[in-house]
Amino acid sequence: MSSTTLVNLLVDLDERFADDTAARERLARAGYALETTVGASDPILAWIDLVFGGAWSSEVDAGQCAVATFEGNPAGFAAFDPHGLRYAWLRGIAREPDVGIFGPFGVAPEFRGPLRQAQGDTLGSALLQIALCGLRARGYRRALIAATSDGLVPYYARHAGARVVERYDPAQFTPTPVRTVVLASGSGTNVQAVIDRAGAGLPLDLAALVSNKPEAFALERARRAGIPTISLPWLRNEQSRDRYDTALRDAVAQFDPELVLLLGWMHLLDPAFVEAFPEMLNVHPVFLPLDPAQDSVGMPDGTIVPAFRGPRAVRDALAAGSTWTGASVHAVTVDTDRGRVLARKPLRVDREEDEDALLARLHPIEHILVTTAIRRWLFERE
Repeated sequence: MSSTTLVNLLVDLDERFADDTAARERLARAGYALETTVGASDPILAWIDLVFGGAWSSEVDAGQCAVATFEGNPAGFAAFDPHGLRYAWLRGIAREPDVGIFGPFGVAPEFRGPLRQAQGDTLGSALLQIALCGLRARGYRRALIAATSDGLVPYYARHAGARVVERYDPAQFTPTPVRTVVLASGSGTNVQAVIDRAGAGLPLDLAALVSNKPEAFALERARRAGIPTISLPWLRNEQSRDRYDTALRDAVAQFDPELVLLLGWMHLLDPAFVEAFPEMLNVHPVFLPLDPAQDSVGMPDGTIVPAFRGPRAVRDALAAGSTWTGASVHAVTVDTDRGRVLARKPLRVDREEDEDALLARLHPIEHILVTTAIRRWLFERE
């Protein structure tokens, strides 16, 4: 786990944040269009995941959002007043009733710096002002800017009068490694990514890897890392489905895992397994909607595509002629690929791209998202 110190900043929402008219006018003069909504539209949320790493869209969707566009293209956003976030760093001052949460906040790389400056202000500082005014208008007297690096403290101090009120090392929230069992059916590139990250400080105790495919290379990856392995194929001619599911549940239960990771696991889990191991994450090779009830999802260019669920999602996307796919990491529920999304990122499909080529481009994205989602899960634990 990174030892980088992070800080929480506090802003007094005094008369400086009583009116955002000047900030809105500066943006308009510079050619930006501005919209403030509850959450954001699907295309904006997908753009946020494309540009800013894959974990912010669900936070933006949980509150208000000011979005600036330039010539029809998103340029920056500032979210504020989210509800229901579980991060450990929001369990201190953030819980005081007069404190509202600012963020996430981002400006696309091509619009950073003095580009299209208006009267000495930038797009970012204008969005910051608008969001802080929004918090004051909603009745908050103070704003918390959370999980910020020391390097950004001068920026927030200059533009909002922010001051440091809490300082912490993220590692303090995971003092002991989390006992983890991995389930995998294939070559195990995501397994290897998790093994490598655990070796570099991600606080996971990889207790075992279980595979339903004896030939799966994921087993060899685990053995090389000194991780106990279990090969547990379903012998369909000898075992009922119920007997196999019970054997699988027992095989995992012996390690008493706090977390189960499905990294290319190709066997549908029965409800009893999901009930036995409620802390379970799955990587899925398409871009899933944040709302698990939705069967389609908007992409950064405004295209609406089906939410391809199930074991052949990439193949199904190509067969449907989808111009977008991506990857998601979500919590596992009894409803296939409909759990809460922790991290996701879209990927445009190249013309005439086949399944192998697309999967090869998806794997590096999955590796990053798996780590992002695990870190988020760790930081959300009570």
